[in-house]
Formats: sequence, structure tokens, C-alpha cells
Amino acid sequence: MSGIVLAGGRSARFGRDKLTEPVRGVPMLHHAILRVAEVCGEVVVVVAPDTPDPALPAGVTARVVRDPIRSGGPLVGISAGLSVVRSELALAVGGDMPDLSPAVLRELLREAEEDSVEAVVLHDGETFRPLPCVLRVERALEEARARLDEGDRSLHALLNGLRLALVEEASWHALDPDGRTLRDVDEPEDLTR
Repeated sequence: MSGIVLAGGRSARFGRDKLTEPVRGVPMLHHAILRVAEVCGEVVVVVAPDTPDPALPAGVTARVVRDPIRSGGPLVGISAGLSVVRSELALAVGGDMPDLSPAVLRELLREAEEDSVEAVVLHDGETFRPLPCVLRVERALEEARARLDEGDRSLHALLNGLRLALVEEASWHALDPDGRTLRDVDEPEDLTR
């Protein structure tokens, strides 16, 4: 199993590089990498094209790949990650998600074992969240490239173009009662919630 950690954003709303911001004593990005490494044998970190390789948490081996387009958005990053992974399925998360639950990530992966499923996401209220998600690599890469060729950089568009399975809210909340897995950090105030 491969894991893709998206770390190529500009942090515009945060005002500085949010992924290096300390969260519980370590850079925010380390939390996402460590959680992905708990459930995946291969970890790929996707960074902006002109960014130095990020410092990785001790004991974790990860490949760093670069977005082909500066500020291209998460679909560009997903495509870059999917193009280098070595497995049939890939777990994708945001580098700004410091509270990912390994139990929830494993549940996403378990749901993806059905051959007819091309993507798995978490149901959240009336809709689904695009990250974290599990993608069937070959089909998702084909769909991502088609979306990008059409000028669409939306993760929702990618996921809506795939045979999607939802992990119902009650199921994943049983594993993560506070719903912290979906917490992402966009602004400094998000660090305190």
C-alpha cells in the first residue's frame, strides 16, 4: 500500500509555511507523514516545484516528488503522487491534517479492497470530504489527467468521476469520536481548535 502526503500548497491564508509550524512539539507535516507510515509501506510526499525537500520524521523513509506546476492545487499534487507510487491502491492525505486517525485510515483502505471500488472517502454530513481518500491508482490517474486536461483542478470532480464508496459517518466516528481526522489547518486560528 502506498500513501501520498500533499505538501505543495502556498499556505496563503496561514501567512507562513504552515507545514513547518510546531504542533505538539513537531512540524505539522510530520504528523501526517507518521500516520500514513503507520498504515502504508510506501510514503510519497508531494511538494511544490521550487521547494527544498522537507525534513522527514526520524525513522520514516519517504520519497519526495514535486508538483509539475507551482500552486497547481491538490489535483496536480495527487496526479504527481499517483504517477510514482508502486501499488494498486494509494491513500492520499493533506500535509495540514495533524490529527489523522490510523484506525480511520485503515477503514478507508479496507473499504477499497472491493475490486469495483475506484475511490473511498469519508461521509461528512450531507456530503463527503475529498481528503483523506483511497484511490485505485491506475483509474484515478487516468481520471486526474482527464480533469487536468480539461482545466479542472477539483478533487471533488476527480472523485465524482470514479466509482465511489463512502465510509458512513457513524462507522468512522466510532473509530474517531471527535472527528479529528478531518481537521485541517488553513489559518493560524485552526491550530487552537
